[in-house]
Amino acid sequence: MIDSGFFTKLLVFFVVIIWPVFVASYDGPFYDYTAYTECKGKPERPLYNGGVLRGIWPRSIGESASSDVYSPAFILHNLTPGTFYCFSSWVKIKGRSSALIRASLKTETEIYDCIGTVLAKSGCWSFLKGGFTVNTPAKISLLYFENSDDSDVNIAVASSSLQPFSHQEWRTNQQYIINTRRKRTVTIHVSNKDGERLQGASVSIEQVSKDFPFGSAIAKTILGNLAYQNWFVERFNAAVFENELKWYATEPHQGKVNYTTADQMLEFVRANQITARGHNIFWEDPKYTPDWVQNLTGSELQSAVNSRINSLMNKYREEFIHWDVSNEMLHFDFYEKRLGPDATLHFYEMAHKFDPLATLFMNDFNVVETCSDVNSTVDSYISRLNELRSHGVYMDGIGLEGHFSVPNPPLMRAILDKLATLGLPIWLTEVDISNTNDQKTQAIYLEQVLREGFSHPSINGIMLWTALHPNGCYQMCLTDNNLQNLPAGDAVDKLLKEWQTGEVEGVTDGQGSYSFIGFLGEYKISVKYGNRTTSSTFSLCQGQETRHFSIHL
Repeated sequence: MIDSGFFTKLLVFFVVIIWPVFVASYDGPFYDYTAYTECKGKPERPLYNGGVLRGIWPRSIGESASSDVYSPAFILHNLTPGTFYCFSSWVKIKGRSSALIRASLKTETEIYDCIGTVLAKSGCWSFLKGGFTVNTPAKISLLYFENSDDSDVNIAVASSSLQPFSHQEWRTNQQYIINTRRKRTVTIHVSNKDGERLQGASVSIEQVSKDFPFGSAIAKTILGNLAYQNWFVERFNAAVFENELKWYATEPHQGKVNYTTADQMLEFVRANQITARGHNIFWEDPKYTPDWVQNLTGSELQSAVNSRINSLMNKYREEFIHWDVSNEMLHFDFYEKRLGPDATLHFYEMAHKFDPLATLFMNDFNVVETCSDVNSTVDSYISRLNELRSHGVYMDGIGLEGHFSVPNPPLMRAILDKLATLGLPIWLTEVDISNTNDQKTQAIYLEQVLREGFSHPSINGIMLWTALHPNGCYQMCLTDNNLQNLPAGDAVDKLLKEWQTGEVEGVTDGQGSYSFIGFLGEYKISVKYGNRTTSSTFSLCQGQETRHFSIHL
């Protein structure tokens, strides 16, 4: 489970020392990041002491208009739009060894098919964590559990909890994590060379780079396009090649390997000190497997696979911080069908052998976007990852694509909580919003997703899937072809400005010190005292203690 005690200690420090106004103005609930993946003999106590479900027991509820019986189920009253509802429960089944149990919500006008899932077992209790928002007011609603494949199974629930958060309470909790995990207090000490403190020295501080990786996919369209390159570099410190490293792009015909385009894109990345992810070595979806590969079987396919890994990993050793090794393996299994169940193990072993310093990722979709996809529920992801790791695979990263249609922030956060119990770095790797939404709605939803990602303590980086092409983008563009912002671009620019330390100026106090709170990253500092000036740089990395920096004139 996540150690919620750590966050509690940080919270006490934060509200008492850093943000005293918070104590006086906020009396709402604090979000509980606690999550469990192990099956337990007894359920733990309910989060939030049960919230609005405190003292309420699940029931069997039938509908008079039909023969449907919902069991177990809770009747909820007066759900409101704009409220974030966090739900959790311990679940145990009888009649089967295991089953994917889904929690759903039914209001007078709508059915929310999935608000949380858990792979429940017989004989022990498993933890379901999810959540929801509603689109319209609902006087009476039904929250119920059922087997995802609709077959009969006896479901028992215990220690259930439903905690509502207003929009402002949700944002306040997000801001707390940002202030404690993405920022840090700094004290600048100014003295002369004899060590005497200098009161009244003018201090000017500027953040020159950010610690948190925030970037986007790029395509070959960025090559030779100076305006696009400048636009990208002004905003992002991380990149991923949309298609140019994929097997079908580097070897469309057997034996004719061509890395020219990828090399040129890598030169752009290097020249601008941009962090780059490697995407991908293999893609399990046969639709995106080279045509000539699909015609191979047995030893021929194995030989081609080995050649692909050898060629790609030898050429780009230590160039990319991550590799998505076997893309979307929860949904597709092209290679394991043809090479056997250990094919994926082999991919990871070989990738680690050739590039031991790169973090190797699982990468898949519909993990945080929804819980309706039975192939990629949070427990499916965890089970597959643990299976690979149990065989000695160097699986060090959790990749969540993040192709959203309509985000569900409480569900997204709950799923991240559960994944965080693995103790691995988590990245949102391909974030966009479906073009089934209009551009203004895309921007609103994108801001929700980005705020949720940046404010979750276990997210280590965010990548957008917004490579610009003459005919648009995969689902969502940030700009038009003239690099003029679309609504989604405005949302990104607003957050980029919000998540950076602006220019800071001040004067040292009687102790010769000046303090400020800044986002993590690299800084340059200039100090002036009388007719003397000096400049220096310092790094601000994550830490609970105040960062002290001394500068002499």
